[in-house]
Amino acid sequence: MPFLKQVSGIMVWLKLISVFIPLPVMGQQNRVHLTGRVENSQHEKMAGVSVVLIQTGQGGVTASDGSFRLENIFPGSYSLRVSAIGYMPFSQKITVIANKDTHVEVLLQAETENLDEVSILGHTTNPDNLQRLERSAMPVQVITRRTIELMGSRRLDEVLKEQTGMTIVNDIGSGGRAVGLQMQGFSSQYIMILIDGQPAIGRNNGNFDLSRISVSNVERIEIVKGASSCLYGSSALGGAVNVITRQGANTAQARAAVFYGSYGLLDGALEGETPFAGKRGSANLSLNYYHTEGYNTNDRFLTSGKTIPPYDNYAVQGRFRYRLDKTSILGLQPRFNFRRSQMENTYISTGNGGAINNTNTDILNDKDLQLNVSLNSDFEGGLRSLGRYQFTYYDVTADVTREESNLSMMHFRELSNRYEHQLAYAYNRSLKFTAGLGGEVSRMQDATFGLQDIAPLYNGFGYIQGDWSVKNKWQLVGGLRYDHTGNYGGRLSPSFGVQYKIVPQLNLKGGIGGGFIAPDFKKRFQVFTNPTQGYTVIGADILQKGLEQMQQNGEISEIREYLVSQLSKQLKPERSNSFNAGADWAPTTEIKFGFSVFYHRLSNFINFVQVATKANGQQVFSYQNIASSYNKGLEASLLVALHKNMDLSVGYQYLITKDKGVLDSIRHKKYPYDKIRNSETGETRQSNVTDYFGLENRSRHMLNASIVYRYPAWQVSATLRGNYRSKYGWGDANNNWFLDPYDTFVKGFVLIYASLEKKLLEEHLAISISAENLFNYTDMLMPGQIGRVISGGLTYRFY
Repeated sequence: MPFLKQVSGIMVWLKLISVFIPLPVMGQQNRVHLTGRVENSQHEKMAGVSVVLIQTGQGGVTASDGSFRLENIFPGSYSLRVSAIGYMPFSQKITVIANKDTHVEVLLQAETENLDEVSILGHTTNPDNLQRLERSAMPVQVITRRTIELMGSRRLDEVLKEQTGMTIVNDIGSGGRAVGLQMQGFSSQYIMILIDGQPAIGRNNGNFDLSRISVSNVERIEIVKGASSCLYGSSALGGAVNVITRQGANTAQARAAVFYGSYGLLDGALEGETPFAGKRGSANLSLNYYHTEGYNTNDRFLTSGKTIPPYDNYAVQGRFRYRLDKTSILGLQPRFNFRRSQMENTYISTGNGGAINNTNTDILNDKDLQLNVSLNSDFEGGLRSLGRYQFTYYDVTADVTREESNLSMMHFRELSNRYEHQLAYAYNRSLKFTAGLGGEVSRMQDATFGLQDIAPLYNGFGYIQGDWSVKNKWQLVGGLRYDHTGNYGGRLSPSFGVQYKIVPQLNLKGGIGGGFIAPDFKKRFQVFTNPTQGYTVIGADILQKGLEQMQQNGEISEIREYLVSQLSKQLKPERSNSFNAGADWAPTTEIKFGFSVFYHRLSNFINFVQVATKANGQQVFSYQNIASSYNKGLEASLLVALHKNMDLSVGYQYLITKDKGVLDSIRHKKYPYDKIRNSETGETRQSNVTDYFGLENRSRHMLNASIVYRYPAWQVSATLRGNYRSKYGWGDANNNWFLDPYDTFVKGFVLIYASLEKKLLEEHLAISISAENLFNYTDMLMPGQIGRVISGGLTYRFY
């Protein structure tokens, strides 16, 4: 039986982990609890204050009475860091004694001197990166490990889709497997995904599938919104998501978890960490197996098969650190991920003889391997150094066949070697600098279309950033980055941020940033045919060759020569400029409010354009630069401690996204933008700019809310969460090349989530139940939105 096979797979993982983790040692030491209370200089209790143990990353926020509780701490010496908006950070060395809980009283003084303390709830040390994400001029958010546990989420996409201004979307033109993250109107190709500070590669038509990443061993997730090229390079044109995994064990410990749920969901995770060599080193190993049978949101036209593909995913990750001497730490981090998926889809189409069933076999296998090596050194005089080398290999094979005929084939391979060296220097408490230099060599192949001899891509970069605190009122951060990309030359990306503290409870802030992104391999060289809709997309660099080959094969009926001649020029890099301004206000210790407005302008935007028509009437597309587009809007957030054991959080985004080229075409009455047609009545009239809704797949309004309740006496935690998304454009139904009121839209909807967790056996065992999409909302125009999922699981911690 499939279930028994899956359980036996989990047992294999258990046997493997036992080889690496000395479990008998783990029960020999008793973990205790660290409790405390935080007050300000007026002895007022402070809620929502960040409390972190630097060595382990364990942390949380204070309750409405200022109290905090960090559980399951091993005996030893630690550095406790406490921070809050409007207050100087507090640090203290503490000693935790076996079999005895430790209590700490903390008094915070007003007037913080660090800009980063305003951006997020406290600073958390990251040994993999001297660049601190919270120093970005753009808005920053951090999702903690405990938040992820309470959500009951298992994959990265599940976590991010519940955050303000972020959603997971399907690229319909690339098939059901192409899913990615959208942030403040930017699509997935403009959002950089990092794992422990290193870029992750492997995208499907520009979309990075976040469901490939398990969050079972994630310590926190850092998010920066807006142009972040100064910090992370060209792929961070619209923002960055940095996934930080656990590290730095003081004592041997392990965790095992298994979850089972709707649609064959099975998620098993094993994680172990231990110090070695007299605690000079630490080792962490995590294993994850994930299975789902998929889901069909379109049973009207898909009589069998799935719009959300079934798959099995295997992931292994290690993290090792060793202190060479009192100043240097050597790090090694391997990661391997393998996903396998196969399904048969039967579509209903209409022919001369009536309805026709077409059955396609869809197979996907992808794997990626990453190896990171780092050397982190601290020198006298405030100088730090970090050298990082990264090797990455990504391989994906995707085939769609019908009765032994290939409808679509792809075998894509990407290898990269990347080195970066960072330096950080603190001139004094008020002035700090970070600088870096590096380069990357990438090699890509697409065996399916004979693209074996593409020249390697060479990229080099350098950057510098400074942080300056002026009279405890002004906080300034500015940076400059230079990227040089093979075939596209070099570009400078600046950024600048400022914050002014009116009073300790109220902070004003703003920032600007710029960036660019060069056309990627797929926009230049890949040929893609959509197996369900039949159209073809040809990379810009091989457009002439591709059209000639299709014409020789008798596949082309008409070529738009005037467009093809224009597209013979090389694609230009896309540029972005971002601006944001806002405020953080904490009128009381129980209430925090944040507000910001943003404006992002994208120039030389690369978009699809039809260049030919096939003999069967289907379209052939390629890519072209258009003038510019923009995303603008506002975000607001509210955090309220309703009770010492209950918190409410609400987030809202208003978004406008439009293509300036479309607006100009409507104003100048260019065909086909000059007309608008009501397909139901047949009425046609002249269009105007107010008819233009905006870019596809973007909602005007998004709202998220959550309530978290804790009942310490029973060791129970519960959450109730909801997401609202207003209607968004899906497709141009009347062929005037822009979204108007008579086109196809996805209706507004609400998704509800809930979770319940109970801890037992002195908090060694946790039993959890979660519900996703509680009211079972689906829409065939949303192929990636699964129906109601109920799951339950057990987590056991060995220590």
